[in-house]
Amino acid sequence: MPKLIPKRLSSHEENTRQVAKPELLSPAGNWDCARAAVENGADAIFFGLERFNARMRGKNFTVADLPELMAYLHSRGVKGYVTFNILVFSDEMADAEDFLRSIIAAGVDAAIVQDVGVCRLIRRISPDFPIHASTQMSVTSEAGIEFARELGSSVVVLARETSLKEVGTIREKTIAAGTEVPIELFVHGALCVAYSGQCLTSESLGGRSANRGECAQACRLPYELYSDGKQVDLGDRRYLLSPQDLSGLDAMPEIIKNGVATLKIEGRLKAPEYVAAVTQVYRKALDDAWNEYVGATSDATAQSSSVGGTSSTSSATHPDPKYQLEMTFSRGLSDGWLNGIDNQKLVHARFGKKRGLRLGIVKSIEKDGVLLELEAPLKAGDGVVFDRGRPDEQEEGGRITSVDTRGRDSFVRFLNDSINWKRVNVGDTLFKTSDPALDKALRQSYEVEQPNYTRPITATVHGEPGKLLTLELRDEVGRVARSESREPLQEAAKRALDDETLTKQLSRLGATPFHLASLDNRLVGDCHFPVSQINQLRRDAVDTLTALRREPLRWTLNHPRSSSSTSSSSSASTSSSAYPSSTLDSKASTIIPYLRSFEQLEAALTLPYRELYLELENPKHYKKAVELVHAAPGDKKIWVAPPRMFKTGENWVVKQLTECGADGFLARNHEHLKSLSKFPLRGDFSLNVANHLTAEYLMERYQLQRLTASYDLNATQLAALLENAPANWFEITLHQHMPMFHMEHCVFCAFLSDGKDFRDCGRPCDKHSVSIKDRTGMLHPLKADAGCRNTVFNAKAQTGAEFAQDLLNFGVRHFRVEFLNESPEEVRDTLDRYERLLAGKLSGQSLWRELKLINQLGVTRGTLREK
Repeated sequence: MPKLIPKRLSSHEENTRQVAKPELLSPAGNWDCARAAVENGADAIFFGLERFNARMRGKNFTVADLPELMAYLHSRGVKGYVTFNILVFSDEMADAEDFLRSIIAAGVDAAIVQDVGVCRLIRRISPDFPIHASTQMSVTSEAGIEFARELGSSVVVLARETSLKEVGTIREKTIAAGTEVPIELFVHGALCVAYSGQCLTSESLGGRSANRGECAQACRLPYELYSDGKQVDLGDRRYLLSPQDLSGLDAMPEIIKNGVATLKIEGRLKAPEYVAAVTQVYRKALDDAWNEYVGATSDATAQSSSVGGTSSTSSATHPDPKYQLEMTFSRGLSDGWLNGIDNQKLVHARFGKKRGLRLGIVKSIEKDGVLLELEAPLKAGDGVVFDRGRPDEQEEGGRITSVDTRGRDSFVRFLNDSINWKRVNVGDTLFKTSDPALDKALRQSYEVEQPNYTRPITATVHGEPGKLLTLELRDEVGRVARSESREPLQEAAKRALDDETLTKQLSRLGATPFHLASLDNRLVGDCHFPVSQINQLRRDAVDTLTALRREPLRWTLNHPRSSSSTSSSSSASTSSSAYPSSTLDSKASTIIPYLRSFEQLEAALTLPYRELYLELENPKHYKKAVELVHAAPGDKKIWVAPPRMFKTGENWVVKQLTECGADGFLARNHEHLKSLSKFPLRGDFSLNVANHLTAEYLMERYQLQRLTASYDLNATQLAALLENAPANWFEITLHQHMPMFHMEHCVFCAFLSDGKDFRDCGRPCDKHSVSIKDRTGMLHPLKADAGCRNTVFNAKAQTGAEFAQDLLNFGVRHFRVEFLNESPEEVRDTLDRYERLLAGKLSGQSLWRELKLINQLGVTRGTLREK
């Protein structure tokens, strides 16, 4: 068996080349955040607009802001990327095109995109506007890089679950294959517990799609763990799905070494103080690590490209960078998945909200104060909170008035009557949540009259006595501004113009966004020129250069051609015309049972279904299942559903699939589309097909038989999809337990073992039936797959039965009925009801009521309901 992670090549091999200093990318939810990022050294910012972005709770910018915002950013040497990182429905495509045209015309540097159809739309309206593949595209391997590259992406944001070792491997393979694309990686901020683009929890529980920018943050809520029907005593650990925040500060040398092109900071909903603090800390860390990297390499190209800006402040706002990170926002800091999987570190499970800096444990309580041994600095005016181990309840806290140190202990005093001492106990943990002095210093870094962070320019001076003096200023990207004197240079009678004088005058850049990096003095002979006129030349050249930088980027925009940009090239009527819309013909429609155990499979084999889907936790068992199906009477076919995610190095899973003898596969990720392309394929829901442009691309590019529409679609949105693409392209899931969280975080390993990962956890997933209980009392089943990834399924099955006739009228004839833990008897009974439904012998409402009665967990109407 090949090694899980291929052997790394040496740092001198072509595969590890890093010839350009990585870009630092900061979040900006509003103007103050944009200024905070710029003044503290960001190379680029990413921001959302009033529509089509994944942070709809934020204030966001508007399209009307774009000209001013981009002019400001570009004048400061900063790029601006618009987030267009949601799924877009078919009935929104015309609006999406208008929105994209405005974005492109405004000279935005790139759009960060999730939706395949939006990528296709952008390329139809502009052949050269840059596309950055969002982390919502769930790219975890070289196949994902190739997928995004074919869509026109010039940058790919990898999933947060990708380790640095995997980043290096992906770069090696893509460089070798000639498919390399610059990689962007999150280095700081909140971590989603589920794979971005694959979380259906908010959709399933509340009809609020995370793929539409409406995440309800269910991962930050408390849960109880149940194993084999009994509650597991975890003490005060109740936030089982809430990761600590990511901090890649200590990994900076490895981030550079592994070739990450852009370092991304999460936080478009955060305050400007947070943006200032984190940008400032990572700016210094990146600069220091880069200088060390280029100093240790003989690569002259890398050395020469390390031109950056500089801050007018001589030091950081606070001497301890991690203090800034923890105080501005922290649920606890970890390296996430950067250094690989460690399920004991990722989730501490004690709280799911901002805590800040731990100060210590309360030893005693006295009037208006507490005694404790401080673990970190504390001063009057700071804000604190007492953690009783119940973060979901009201907590006591406030600002302190004094700190009196008594040996190793300190007495922390509060304002009279500001704390309800009945709710504070010895043993509580005290956290520092606010430092007004730090916040003030951070605000001073961006609330400035003249730029705090400036970009380098070089000056070249030409001339000789009797000729005009010429000054050229060149910025960091090569723009050149030129100014000439009105009067000629004179022969110097005494002191001639020298480097010292020229540097002194040309460095007087004051309130400009520049600093003089170098001077090239090309004066011939001994020249004299008035200082006042040198200053005027400098001002003229700076004004010209600033104007050049503020000019909007000019991308190619194709003229609108009626509706051709947003229309599918396939006729939506071709499939539906084959099926009369007025009848419910059960012979024309088919149900494909989706099974998850051998018991369910054996039950389904006794029924007259020609095709079966099967998903097993262990792919080694597929061969046995295939043999069982092929031995059954009736020429039955079995389609295998592989693990939902694939990470580079997991080739052993693909090997098990290709050798199992299945009749076809459900393609669930980029690797399946590539590695299983010689087999019959049907696209699964995880490909996020929300519109006809996505459907058309996947069907034609990968020659798929059918697609399962995204579970983000309600009935109206699904109807829009079916009106714009052939109905026989699609398979609709009528019944299922929604797969809510799909995550690299292994709950089995974290809370039922002391191990870090599959190598030392003892495999509790093979021995126990596990569920998590939410605040409403629902027990949601938890399953692990071959990659040790966990899926939390909704306890309630959901049905789209009430929409079955509408779907048949649209021409849909392929329906899926999924099972999770159902018994063989429940499988047979449920399938019988759906057969009667499609035959017109049972109404959708009656089916829903009957299933609700027979299923002790209940059945909901599901996500097809109107929102």
